[in-house]
Parts: sequence; structure tokens; C-alpha cells
Amino acid sequence: MTWWAIFSRATLAVFFGLALSGCLPNQPLTADEEKEPQFLIGRSRVNSMDFPGAIEAFERALEMNPRSGAAHLELGWLYAEKEADPAAAIYHYQKFLKLRPNANNAETIRQHVFRLKQELAKAALPIPPSSEMHRQLEQLTGEKRRLQDEVDGLRQALLQATNRSSSQFARSIPLTNPPASPATRVQASRPVTQTPRPVAPLASARSHRVLAGDTPASIARRYNVKLESLLAANPTLNPRRMQIGQGVVIPAR
Repeated sequence: MTWWAIFSRATLAVFFGLALSGCLPNQPLTADEEKEPQFLIGRSRVNSMDFPGAIEAFERALEMNPRSGAAHLELGWLYAEKEADPAAAIYHYQKFLKLRPNANNAETIRQHVFRLKQELAKAALPIPPSSEMHRQLEQLTGEKRRLQDEVDGLRQALLQATNRSSSQFARSIPLTNPPASPATRVQASRPVTQTPRPVAPLASARSHRVLAGDTPASIARRYNVKLESLLAANPTLNPRRMQIGQGVVIPAR
């Protein structure tokens, strides 16, 4: 065997030994990554709280060395804590874990990724309202409807009272008549026989039995009649003391 063959075999043995031990420079060590100029600029900007500038510097560091786990780690932290961009943070954290699966902080980074994924899920899927919230919403809606009906009834009652007061005031004013002539006085002294006027037949009225939750306003809407007409047809109806089964006269339209 020649000396060249012996030298070649020795060289191959050393090469494979280095490859098996992981000492070949197929990727930069963490210390070397942190010495990269753009990485150092990024660290400096983080210290000065220039977080957008730090992100820009670390991105440039990745352009120089796409396998820089240190740069991915820094970007994951910046996007998670300073930029509120969980999707970008997850991307860089997972890149770091792929490059450094056995790092001392790998388990902590995996927990950060899990938390960030939960935040993304909450933002994408709205939380359905609970049954208690739904029940309270129904109660508030019913209370609003009841109060609105009471306001409508009070407004109508006030309008009727105003109209009655106006009519009584008009009847209380005496009318001034001119002096009657002798023929008129004689005619007035005679008893006058009044012929009763024919009473127009009333339109056939309908009736309604009060149900749970009924109000004068809701009954009027159901039969498509005016609220004031319904209250006029039922003068003894008390909107606040209606009872289930109570009869209500429905006037003609």
C-alpha cells in the first residue's frame, strides 16, 4: 500500500469522525450567531426599546443566515410580547425548535407556542353566550316591552283626560242669544213634543279574553284597532290590573 492510500484513508477516517461527533461547521454555533452584525444591532435596539427597528435587524440577520436559531428566538419573543402578532411569533418559535430541538429552553418555547395557538383560536372563534346571559337578555327585552306598553297606555289616558277637560270647559261657557220675538216666546211656551231619534244599530263588537302578557297596546295591535278606541270601548279597563281571562270589548275598525 502506497503512502498516498494510507494518507487518504486516514483523512477519510478523521472526516467521518468529525461528522459523527457533530463538529463539522454545517451550521453556526449559537455564540457565532450572536456575533453577527445585524444580530448585535437588533440586541442594541431591544435595549433602547426600539422594537420595530429590532425586528428589522433580526430579519436581516436571518437573510444573512437563515439557520440562525438565535434570531428566530428573538423574533418570536418580539412578535409575541411587543407586536401582539401571535401567528408570526408561532412561526419563529417553531423555526427555533426545528433548529434547536434539544435547547435548554425548548420546553418553555413549546408552552409559549401552545398559549399563542390558544389566543389565535379565541380570536377566530367567538365565545357563544352562556344560558344565563341569554336568560337575562330575554328578561330585559320583556321588561322593555312592558314599560313601552305602560308608556303608551299612560300617554293615551293623558290624551283622553285632556280631551274631557276641553269638552267640559267648552260646555261651561254660556251662550249669548238675542232677545226672542213675541212669536218665538209664544212658541217656546208651548210644550214641545220631541220625537225620539232612531238609534243607529251598533256594529257588532268582538271580544277578547286576556292572555298572559297581554296589554291594551298589544291587544289593539293584534286586532288592528286604535288604542284610544279600545280604551273608549272599555272605560273600566285598568291597564295595570288586567287579569287572565278578563273580557275585553274589541271595537269595530
